[in-house]
Amino acid sequence: MQLHNLKPAEGSVKKVKRIGRGEGSGHGGTSTRGNKGQQGRTGYQAKKGHEGGQMPIQRRMPKRGFKNPFRVDYKVFNLGQIDFFIEKYNITEFTPEVLYINGLINRTDMIKILGNGEVKANITFKVSKISAKAKEALLAAGATVELI
Repeated sequence: MQLHNLKPAEGSVKKVKRIGRGEGSGHGGTSTRGNKGQQGRTGYQAKKGHEGGQMPIQRRMPKRGFKNPFRVDYKVFNLGQIDFFIEKYNITEFTPEVLYINGLINRTDMIKILGNGEVKANITFKVSKISAKAKEALLAAGATVELI
């Protein structure tokens, strides 16, 4: 094989469609744009959501619901999950920094602990919120709880 023998792969190089270069090209006349009208002119751009005069879907569908901009989402952990995370990731304190380093939460997530399950760990908990049942169970297990 030498440089002058090289060819592109079969079917990889196609002939360019030259529009508006005479009838002999097969793409003369209206240049594949149909007949006259706005869409046949240069610079035509359909508006977003335009359906050719048919009532657009965003107007056919009814409005539903409400998105509260002040909603606070918490990353929720149950007491039953905590012992598992402590063993798996060798956690010595349950804080947002430690959970973020181990990939359990995102940087800006707020943490809430709920009281479903049992816990044996007696480590420090620094969380955004905690339920009364969970706080009672953690204090009974010898853990310290701090709200941040």
